[in-house]
Amino acid sequence: MKRYIVPSILLSICLIFCSSFTDNDKKPLQKQPLKRIVIDAGHGGSDGGARGKYSNEKDICLAIALKLEKMMGEAIPDVEIAMTRRNDVYDNVTKKAEIANSFKGDLFLCIHANSADPIRHSEFVGYKTETYYKGKGKKKKKYTRKVKDYRYWTSPNPARGTETFIYPVDKTNGRMSALSKNEAIDMDSVSLKAMQDLEKNDPTKMMLLSMKTQTFFQRSADLALTIEEEFKKVGRVSREAKQRKEGIFVLYAVAMPAVLVETGFISNPEEEDYLNSEEGQNEICEVLIKAVKRYKFSLEKQLGNTGNAVLQK
Repeated sequence: MKRYIVPSILLSICLIFCSSFTDNDKKPLQKQPLKRIVIDAGHGGSDGGARGKYSNEKDICLAIALKLEKMMGEAIPDVEIAMTRRNDVYDNVTKKAEIANSFKGDLFLCIHANSADPIRHSEFVGYKTETYYKGKGKKKKKYTRKVKDYRYWTSPNPARGTETFIYPVDKTNGRMSALSKNEAIDMDSVSLKAMQDLEKNDPTKMMLLSMKTQTFFQRSADLALTIEEEFKKVGRVSREAKQRKEGIFVLYAVAMPAVLVETGFISNPEEEDYLNSEEGQNEICEVLIKAVKRYKFSLEKQLGNTGNAVLQK
């Protein structure tokens, strides 16, 4: 029995010795800043959105979103993709935000198509006789006069291009409320348990919520600018990244960085064709994937430079 003891001890010492070198060579694990992307196809069901000559915004949004899910899953396999809808169903913006938050995503991409009112035209075509009356009762008399006559018609608005929106900076209270109701309130360097131990109105918690809100706003702005840069590279007209004060409840009600992409004008016949085409939808998806890759790389670079705490730009 003794002859087996010594070799066993020596083997144990060797294993410990080797493992010490292996542990020293290991780099500390970094938190992946972009693990899950939530894609939202705008409108749906009874809410058709904008109407083009032959198509509805809701159908274009869903087609692009489904393609984006597939293509992004192949292009960025280490990121999980979640969808707010996969078919023609209607959920109001509050429900959409609840669905997105339930996925605990790290990024919210909202797909829409833009629209502009038709242009009203008029042309003078001559004069016409107009009848009018003066007086009351029996004293009422009938008169005629010549007035200018016009022909009126409308034509499609030539507005074209892409726009990417983020929630406005004055909506930070709404964003803080969304964060306070979701686990995403924990800062990158603070454990969720520590946050849960804080009272609801604790000044420290409010400070952390404010910091997280600012971080999400900056990340949203960075991605919006990147998306529009990528659209320019493929020759699309860019109407730039913007803050929109109305109609973006879903953006500040989700507990993650969020952008709304207007992929083109369904009211413009040429753009409607583009938005409905396989080529156009694929190009839009490729642009968004390139922008998200750049965004992801930027976050990972920040993590690599600063450890587990992500700095704000």
